[in-house]
Amino acid sequence: MTENAQPSPLLALPGAVAGDGVDAPVAAHYGSLFGEQRALEAGEGFVDLSHRDVLRVTGPDRLTWLHSLTTQYFEGLEPGRWVSALVLSPQGHVEHAFTGVDDGEAFTAHTEPGRAAALIGFLERMIFMMRVEVADVTAETAVAWRPGRYDLVPRERLTAYAEAAGPAAGLWAFEALRIARGEPRFGIDTDARTIPNEVGWLDAEQAPGWAAVHMDKGCYRGQETVARVHNLGRPPRRLTLLHLDGSENRLPTAGAEVLPAGGGRAVGFVGSSARHHELGPIALAVLKRNTDVAAPLVVDGLPAAQEVVVDPEVGLHFRPSR
Repeated sequence: MTENAQPSPLLALPGAVAGDGVDAPVAAHYGSLFGEQRALEAGEGFVDLSHRDVLRVTGPDRLTWLHSLTTQYFEGLEPGRWVSALVLSPQGHVEHAFTGVDDGEAFTAHTEPGRAAALIGFLERMIFMMRVEVADVTAETAVAWRPGRYDLVPRERLTAYAEAAGPAAGLWAFEALRIARGEPRFGIDTDARTIPNEVGWLDAEQAPGWAAVHMDKGCYRGQETVARVHNLGRPPRRLTLLHLDGSENRLPTAGAEVLPAGGGRAVGFVGSSARHHELGPIALAVLKRNTDVAAPLVVDGLPAAQEVVVDPEVGLHFRPSR
């Protein structure tokens, strides 16, 4: 459990089973993994994400300031529109990722559990003469998700929110649908070398829910790498969806090497995995660009077939339409 995280009060709901690792403070499921997935796909229910860190940026210069520091277009951002953004290193590697919304007075964002302190530390070093303030508000604000939208909920109102927004679906259902969409999770499906082009984070109509790099904005740190790879195509690595052999009742360990089925050196690593109600066991993996898209693979001893998410050749940064 991270420093800020406390067990969610919604773990007291009937059937709740806690998650593990960084997701331990919230429910993995409430007794019906596949039923919860189907409910979310039907537009019903909510997911408790109250273990995620939350930060708030206030001050009249907040949007111009965020625009200058991140990959997203913040200038003129209208209240109520959710956006995702990244902070890159000078070499274009992803250092921070967050999703948030402005209400006309403040921009409130959530990030992975335990990640707010480092993000806030970076942002505070970048304030200089700008009229902005940054604060960690995890203790007072919780995050939930309903199909198609995030909600920011006063933490003391979380139980009342659940009563109004139910039925509850666990994080396993949320993750299974996210993985099936080919949507990466920062720090699990990415590593210290990840650039946005490799994992489908570039702005495009095909991925409105998680596109975090706006391609029509001015200079920001790391932009040269993003633009060069976008213009020339062929990112060094590519995100792929793995369809796993389901004969063994297990999922691969996050970070495990992905190997060619016929043997040989590792071609990448696996990130998050889940059991999908239609697709069966699936996972996201980051592979070397030159890995044959039709090649059978093995991950953590499990045979796996590929489905393209990021095209390795022509610079199409999102999964082709089926």
